Amino acid sequence: MSEGKKFYITTPIYYPSGKFHIGTAYCQVITDCIKRYKQAKGYDAYMLTGLDEHGQKMQTVAQKEGITPQEHVDRMAKDAKKLWDLMDIQYNDLIRTTEERHVKAVQKIVKIFLDKGDIYKGEYEGWYCMPCENYFTETQLVDGKCPDCGREVKKMKEEAYFFNMKKYEGWLKEFYKENPEFIVPEKRKNEIFKNFIDPGLEDLCISRCTFDWGIPMPNDSKHVLYVWLDALTNYITALGYMSDDETLFKKYWPADLHVVGKEIIRFHGIYWPIFLHALGLELPKKLYAHSWIVMKDGKMSKSVGNVIYPETLIERYGLDATRYYLLQLMSFGQDSMFTPEDFIERYNSDLANDLGNLLNRTVGMINKYFDGVIPTNITEKTEFDDDLHSCARKQIEKVENSMDEYHVRDAIHEIWKYISRTNKYIDETAPWILAKEEDKSKLESVMFNLVEALRKISILIEPYMPHASNEILKQLGIAKEDATWDSLASYDKIKEGTKIIEKGEPLFVRLDKEEEIEYIKQAMKGK
Repeated sequence: MSEGKKFYITTPIYYPSGKFHIGTAYCQVITDCIKRYKQAKGYDAYMLTGLDEHGQKMQTVAQKEGITPQEHVDRMAKDAKKLWDLMDIQYNDLIRTTEERHVKAVQKIVKIFLDKGDIYKGEYEGWYCMPCENYFTETQLVDGKCPDCGREVKKMKEEAYFFNMKKYEGWLKEFYKENPEFIVPEKRKNEIFKNFIDPGLEDLCISRCTFDWGIPMPNDSKHVLYVWLDALTNYITALGYMSDDETLFKKYWPADLHVVGKEIIRFHGIYWPIFLHALGLELPKKLYAHSWIVMKDGKMSKSVGNVIYPETLIERYGLDATRYYLLQLMSFGQDSMFTPEDFIERYNSDLANDLGNLLNRTVGMINKYFDGVIPTNITEKTEFDDDLHSCARKQIEKVENSMDEYHVRDAIHEIWKYISRTNKYIDETAPWILAKEEDKSKLESVMFNLVEALRKISILIEPYMPHASNEILKQLGIAKEDATWDSLASYDKIKEGTKIIEKGEPLFVRLDKEEEIEYIKQAMKGK
């Protein structure tokens, strides 16, 4: 591990009011993917995820179920951990806002704000959206409904504590002037300026007194903290901020990247910087607001019957196919549409045909022509070898450039260009003809180059499809230590005498298109 190369990456903390669909799964997978990439590059990468467990909605759901709010969130947390395990999400910590470590730290943070005069008591009147647990002014509503979720809102009035956002408005504008790339994609920053910053910041309601499922205000037990001051601080409380042991906080803060959905970027882009600044802490280096996965008929909705859950895809098509599809689907800064037809097409074309067939053909030919032993003593090359090597260098550089900018989909497309070029290399060199002509030297070169290309491909796809990456190495008989990111530039990692597997299982079996499309459609309807 390189000294000083740390990378702290976070997901949002999810609201566990129901089963997580593929939109949540995407956020987990892309964060996990970026973490794995950074680790491969030698970083000490630390990933935080979590659950936002307080609020009126949690209390209401629990009451309907006839259980306590704590029993409800405990059950939901168990389900979330089970799903993240199924998806092989390699998080380092999962913070729950009901944990004592978080509750105590948040109350200390609130006390600091109270002592600084940043929090005052007043009365709130506005339009309240229960599912989003957020107040809106009349002008913020869209057609009289919640601007975030489109649901009905209710006029409410109650005593509340407020955080003085107006006090920090000038500082926030100056910060963005000096750090124009703090939020990506840029249009997300432009949206919060147009809708919330330029019209003038409103002070933030931070407490409620009409329910009690939340962290009590340290100065007024009648009030509980309300959503964002509780939720946003998870990124530092999970590292031990305001605890007896701040080792992790001192090591990893500031965060290198917060990954959030576009619907909550204004909270991360306005409130979070101001909270941190008021605490005298460094700000995270970057916020990435990803877009949504939508369906042909709009947003996923149980009532519409167009929801797809990650378990449905994983259990039938495998984890790597699911991870691959989600990561290659989402454009940087644009909503992307999930369709059963596209999922099956991508599976058959990209995974079964392009990648799976490349491995199968290579393993088969080495077994047939060289009794399963990879030739390494290369004395002659074909006229196509240099172009294949040049492609490898170019595509590796493009993959790294894309990942360093968090353009994950672009990185996958660059890998697939290399896979396609390697498949073309087989057609160009025609090993079956070289074997008939007994041109052993050139045939050795071709087989070596195919294995070497697959070794590099296995390294490149590991952040996206870790199981497929390991399976490629296993079938080729290559040790994990000979497939590190640093070895991508090398051509001497295949040891002499390396024997491949006699008959490898296909990475991805081609699917019956019509049958599988119908299966997914029925699953989306809950059947």
